[in-house]
Amino acid sequence: MMFRPRDSHDLKLIDASLSLSPPATVRWHHDIFGNSIAVASFLGQSETLKIESHIKLEHYVDTEPNFSLEPHAREFPFSYSTEEVPDLGRTRERHYPDPHHIVDDWARQFIKNGNGHPATMDILLAMTRAIPKEFRYIRRDEEGTQTPIETLRMRSGSCRDFALLMMEASRTFGLAARFVTGYVYDSKLATATGATVGSGTTHAWVQIFLPGAGWVEFDPTNGLVGGVNLIRVAVARDPRQALPLSGTFEGFPDDCVGMDVKVDVKAE
Repeated sequence: MMFRPRDSHDLKLIDASLSLSPPATVRWHHDIFGNSIAVASFLGQSETLKIESHIKLEHYVDTEPNFSLEPHAREFPFSYSTEEVPDLGRTRERHYPDPHHIVDDWARQFIKNGNGHPATMDILLAMTRAIPKEFRYIRRDEEGTQTPIETLRMRSGSCRDFALLMMEASRTFGLAARFVTGYVYDSKLATATGATVGSGTTHAWVQIFLPGAGWVEFDPTNGLVGGVNLIRVAVARDPRQALPLSGTFEGFPDDCVGMDVKVDVKAE
């Protein structure tokens, strides 16, 4: 289970509790990315499985973030320093085959302009905002994530699919990108004037490493930049490493009749 948010300078975890039915033995550990993982072991039989995670936190994020990139990184293309490259590792590498350069061609449109040296943030902003305009959001409960090529061909996907597309597109430029799973707070739910896409369930977005600014949050599902209303739970190099809930049970194939997921994020 990946339910516990990552403490940071912009997110302070005050309280967290986990309730399981049927009861289970729970142990905690950190994975290779430093995410908090809870592992539950159940004994005996049960007709249902219910997991409730309650968290209370303080969020410190600028509503108008100012990203101060290092001078050499403000225009594209740029190179990471020799000190940064080893630590960024495979977050800079493409993870999904693209033999016909479908992702390459889609990404390249965002660096085509007249001056030949576009601003790095302008490229990433344009990509982030293009996805909700060009693609249809669908909530998918099926296991797994679409490949970037599948998302481009179907012109639709979930937040996980959009995050992976932007990760791979950014990596075509040599940028380091990683996957984020967590929650989104939607203030509009309290006023009933519309809802942020991804609210009411787990959410996913992207972090891209920009020298001087660090790991910057990009939410391609909603076309937003910065950590406002985003609650990080886990980061990973690939979506398959950041499943909010996974596990196995012993029984007959038709024993599993469905699964419901509900996320409520409220401001105090």
